[in-house]
Amino acid sequence: MSQLSFHLFKTIRDLIEKSKESVVRNINTTMLLTYFEIGKTIVTDEQNGKDRAEYAKETLRNLSRQLSKEFGRGYSVDNLQWMRKFYLTFQGRVFEKYETLSRIFRRLCLYKKT
Repeated sequence: MSQLSFHLFKTIRDLIEKSKESVVRNINTTMLLTYFEIGKTIVTDEQNGKDRAEYAKETLRNLSRQLSKEFGRGYSVDNLQWMRKFYLTFQGRVFEKYETLSRIFRRLCLYKKT
């Protein structure tokens, strides 16, 4: 491969790689915000905004079944409970521009372990 051909290839390869990275970041951002909104919806609509509601697990089981049937994996009762906890943990918090999603995710994982 000539020097010019290699340079052209490398330039285009780098563009493709950067594009893929951007897509992944955008998907992660969208999913994070979606999970936050799902948690918010569960808390506000189903629990009337109470921190600890008398909230039947059967409701989450039914919701999990319906969402899983419609959208596939990712909507187990446990995941819905974590989305709820994610919302309760970060509601009202302003995410600073410098705070990366990975830092938020690491914090969330720490909460998950407790």
